[in-house]
Amino acid sequence: MDNENKFGEVNEEDVKLASEAAPEDIKEKPPVDLKNEILEWCESFVFAMFIVILIFTFFFRIVKVEGESMTDTLQDKDRLIMTHLNYTPEKDDIVVINSTFLNKTIIKRVIGTEGDHVTVDYNSNTVTVNGEKIADEHIKEVMFDTGLFDPSYKTSEGVYEYDVPEDYIFVMGDNRNGSKDSRYIGFVEEDSVLGKAVFRLFPFNAFGSVD
Repeated sequence: MDNENKFGEVNEEDVKLASEAAPEDIKEKPPVDLKNEILEWCESFVFAMFIVILIFTFFFRIVKVEGESMTDTLQDKDRLIMTHLNYTPEKDDIVVINSTFLNKTIIKRVIGTEGDHVTVDYNSNTVTVNGEKIADEHIKEVMFDTGLFDPSYKTSEGVYEYDVPEDYIFVMGDNRNGSKDSRYIGFVEEDSVLGKAVFRLFPFNAFGSVD
């Protein structure tokens, strides 16, 4: 070895010089400060939670389905994500409404918006908007006239017609025979719409978008 003399002895001065010349990356690293490490993790967690709170305050909210008025599309106690930023109701959207008539939050489907003419015909089990039959793939079962609907909109036996006013919408539940909607509570003000339901969080076997 270079640091050994001819008698096999190590020169202490050479060893000292070699140690002083050792590169930084092979020198002993300082011990980890566990306290600072924990503080950094806590700061990261608090920051992440702050971002989540901001997102759900200004962009999304979680709402719970109560009742069976939207079956089979939605079920009682489903948990949904609702978006409400710059939202304007559109036909076929599933919306969350603050109903002053029922004094609770309800979830329905938008059938018509301002200026639309909606006809609900129980004889043919159809709903038309401006003369066009809307899709019925979401509907739970054949409709029947419960006799609870406002008779002022009844134009003939089993037929009701509605003209949606400005700044209002007409909504119905997909479970037409088990829903208190615009046929019962009247037109809904757009300002009463809290947002659009876009995603189902629970139950996990139905996890995904809603339409």
